[in-house]
Amino acid sequence: MGAALTRVVPDKAAMLPLVETVLSWDLNRGSLPEVDVSLDLVKAFTAYGRVLEGELAAVCRRLPADSDLRCGPEATLSEAARRLYMPPPGCSERGAAHRAQNLARLIQALLRGTGSAAPAPADEGTV
Repeated sequence: MGAALTRVVPDKAAMLPLVETVLSWDLNRGSLPEVDVSLDLVKAFTAYGRVLEGELAAVCRRLPADSDLRCGPEATLSEAARRLYMPPPGCSERGAAHRAQNLARLIQALLRGTGSAAPAPADEGTV
């Protein structure tokens, strides 16, 4: 039997530390990450973002068409449709790092929209 070829998409536990790392980059000061590092992250964020885009679209479909709750998620989906399907960035360090940061922010927005963002810490007094 032939093995099914599937693209492996990193899971949330693997992606969140990468998102935090990329968002900590100061692109205006200091040294920029190497182009290959940024481009690898762009690929990973794009793949993961497309998965989240599908999940958020499913969330939107479950909401009534006239619900105000759809406004934010639909705006995020619109942004995802634009950013996740752009051609790869050029080979400049700044351009690749900038794209990686933009996609990291989009990942955060998609996670918020799907309701799978990190939960707020629980109060110690609750059971």
